[in-house]
Amino acid sequence: MTSQWDNIRKNLGTWEGSFTKVSPQGQLLSDTPSVLILDEEESERIKLTLTRTATGEAPDEMVRSFSKPGPGPVVPFLETGAFCQGSTYWSTVSQAGAELALTSPDRRLRLVLLYAGLGQGQSNLKDITLIRESRAGSGAVESPKLTVEQLLGHWKGSSITQNSRGGISEPMTSELVMQREGNILKQALQFGDRSIETTGRIEGDVIHFENGPQPLQVLMLPGGASANCPLQVKPNRPFFLEAGWMLDATHRQRLIRRYDAKGNWESVTLVQEEKVG
Repeated sequence: MTSQWDNIRKNLGTWEGSFTKVSPQGQLLSDTPSVLILDEEESERIKLTLTRTATGEAPDEMVRSFSKPGPGPVVPFLETGAFCQGSTYWSTVSQAGAELALTSPDRRLRLVLLYAGLGQGQSNLKDITLIRESRAGSGAVESPKLTVEQLLGHWKGSSITQNSRGGISEPMTSELVMQREGNILKQALQFGDRSIETTGRIEGDVIHFENGPQPLQVLMLPGGASANCPLQVKPNRPFFLEAGWMLDATHRQRLIRRYDAKGNWESVTLVQEEKVG
């Protein structure tokens, strides 16, 4: 099993991309070109330099550095280089949220979901940022915008979970079947000894799952991305935030950050799936 530091180092290099602001309803609001450099300057020390250049504005640069072993369990890095960071406790009186990052050798996809705490147990989705990056000079081609049709079929997957204390599970296999009937999407998920069936309503580029304890929506976004999250986090109920990425027609990754009913960050799960039918 690779170490956290080994997993962090899988992100080294120069990454060219953009930060795209998205409304909670899935509208693309703005797009800012970016360059991110992760450079191992010396043994066991990495420097991060992020430059964003909005149209008509001076470049905005952020510089940070960190040393081995890295941020630790609070920012878990998984075997592919995927990682997540965010609120360890969900607040309903201030801002809360998370960044979910998926990687391949020459591409990265990151999703930032921010919620506004309105008090009285209310926390509403207010801001989404989609970050698509490719390794400089790689010639990597971005995935097309995600569609419902790309999701349909039979998917076999393998997942690994890291809890908030740093413990890592044994790999678990899963099977997911998605079928469309008119404007209805039916999902049947089998993992371990559990089976879950859900039904969603398709409305353009949004799939609404309205019947669970925590109603969710899935936004289908550029670059093969999807954002699966509640519009409103209801109190005293567990929930999750998920970033999905269709790397190509038959391979998909998902990163899932879970919170318990008290709002405590519980775990992060990386799922890698292949379409088999």
